[in-house]
Amino acid sequence: MFNVKIIRTIFQSFLFVSLLYSIWFWYQQAGPAQNDRDVRRDVVQVVSAEVSQIDVPVRLVANGIVTAKQMVDVRPQISATIEVVHIREGQFVQKGDKLFTLDARVAEANHRKTEARLAKSRSDLANAERQLQRHRELFDKGFISHAALDEVHSQVDSLRGQLGFDRAAVEATNVIRSFTEIIAPISGRTGAIPVNPGSLVTPDDAAMVSITQIDPMHISFSLPEREFNTIQQALTKGQVNVSVQIEQTIQQGSLIFVDNAVDTASGTIRLKAEFSNSNNYLWPGMYAKVMLAPRLLAGVFTVPVQAVQTGPKKKFVYVIEQDSSVIFRPVDVRLIQDGLAVIEGEGIASGVRVVAEGAQNITPGSVVVESATYDKTAYSVLQASNWLVQTPDRSASEKHGFEIETQ
Repeated sequence: MFNVKIIRTIFQSFLFVSLLYSIWFWYQQAGPAQNDRDVRRDVVQVVSAEVSQIDVPVRLVANGIVTAKQMVDVRPQISATIEVVHIREGQFVQKGDKLFTLDARVAEANHRKTEARLAKSRSDLANAERQLQRHRELFDKGFISHAALDEVHSQVDSLRGQLGFDRAAVEATNVIRSFTEIIAPISGRTGAIPVNPGSLVTPDDAAMVSITQIDPMHISFSLPEREFNTIQQALTKGQVNVSVQIEQTIQQGSLIFVDNAVDTASGTIRLKAEFSNSNNYLWPGMYAKVMLAPRLLAGVFTVPVQAVQTGPKKKFVYVIEQDSSVIFRPVDVRLIQDGLAVIEGEGIASGVRVVAEGAQNITPGSVVVESATYDKTAYSVLQASNWLVQTPDRSASEKHGFEIETQ
């Protein structure tokens, strides 16, 4: 019995020592692994980007409506029947081209009547002037009284007045006769023609045809009234260029009109730009997106917009230090445009690396590994935009009416 107790005690002691050794061995193996996991938790993979210093044109974009520079409704100036239609619907006509010929028989008859009356007045006046000459000779010889001479003189004056009246009547009928030939008042493209040969037309009827000038074209659009002073300042420096995007094509034009009052209902001001339209990309009534850049931010610092984080008080970026640690830098955002943020703040300079993607995983004391870096041209304001706008230099900005704003 005694030996059994001793053996049991020895066996229990062995189990206890083995358990302690197992616990110690596990702790020695688990400690480094846990430390490794702690280190790996503080290392964050991010995509970085460099702060770039560039000139950024501040673009204003608006939706506009294409309007014709000139549009004329052609109506007859006399009542008559159409004899000939010289044009087709949708035809391009030049100023002075013949459009319609009206029945001219009544106008011709009236013109001949006034010409005959004019000829009679000339004959009557010539006869009266001969009579006046004879009466003067008789008066000089004392054969007639002064009253008789005055009577003949009065007849001559009356016939001279009648002659002037008849001349004016001939001119009037000549003008009316010219109304039977309807010509194009402007160059442009014709619209629908609702009349045909044989149609009776009057001045009060609907237009016989409309002519729209296609080149150049205007685009009317509106901008918020807060942009008014910027546009006015740009106009004082010269021409303000305006671009229009039609599908994948960019057309260049210029600002020609700023309304003289702000629309109080919408808080906008109406503007108009003129564009060459020799290729017929623009058509009256269509909608178009226009862009103008009356102001330039010169030498400003830019980063991808996703690099800017929102804090409880203000915006900030994570700046990557030389030892791959990150620090918090508060910034002011001046402009967000085309995937870029224009920022300024302490410690922000060209070439500084910031975290562009992966900032949500960063905690105080984190160390980052840059898995990728943004290419400067990949997020450039001049590349990311749908607008094919080149960066203007300082001299070009003044030439085109940009306002240069420095930091």
